[in-house]
Amino acid sequence: MGRSKQPEQTREAIINVSAELFSKKGYEQTSIQDILDITKLSKGGLYHHFKSKEEILNAVMQKRVHYVNERFHNIIKNTQGENAKEKLKIILYQLVTDTETYSLDKAITTHIDPYFVVGGMQSCIKQDAPIICKLIEEGIEDGSFTTTQPALCSEVFLMLLNYWANPILFERNYADTKERLNYLQFTMAQLGLDILDDYLISALLKTYA
Repeated sequence: MGRSKQPEQTREAIINVSAELFSKKGYEQTSIQDILDITKLSKGGLYHHFKSKEEILNAVMQKRVHYVNERFHNIIKNTQGENAKEKLKIILYQLVTDTETYSLDKAITTHIDPYFVVGGMQSCIKQDAPIICKLIEEGIEDGSFTTTQPALCSEVFLMLLNYWANPILFERNYADTKERLNYLQFTMAQLGLDILDDYLISALLKTYA
């Protein structure tokens, strides 16, 4: 049993060590030798699991996707609020301040892969938005939201929050990011989804800093 699990554990160790190195040093500045020095693997041992550094980065990206999806569903399942609006605020705050997600994001964004970004957008629309839409529909029923287009509103909110307002994708500074988050707050309130309050904006800015 132990032997059958060993390759999987070795692969996971490579991914974890690489994610930490990418986060601290940057993807380009991290060498295969850096990874070998920490994992204590031979080159052959590492290349048995990954053919290149780029393939390791892809594995780190996939780990981020799987982790965030699982975290997202667990938070939604276990979060309570006096109404849908408060519940969604709590969910967003927990996602924004999650240290594991932040660590993986920092590792990934040192080398932005266009295919990964596009894949993230597709996942955002196809998987995440429908979940947020259900919460918005609950909010319409309990009176905490007033939007008339919950499906479209959820898509717009997630795309603007995760991509348009993301400073890493566009190399924006703190002031530019804050300006966009404040405008997003105003825009969503106009659409009947006043979900982005000052508390959440502050948490986002701290995460991005």
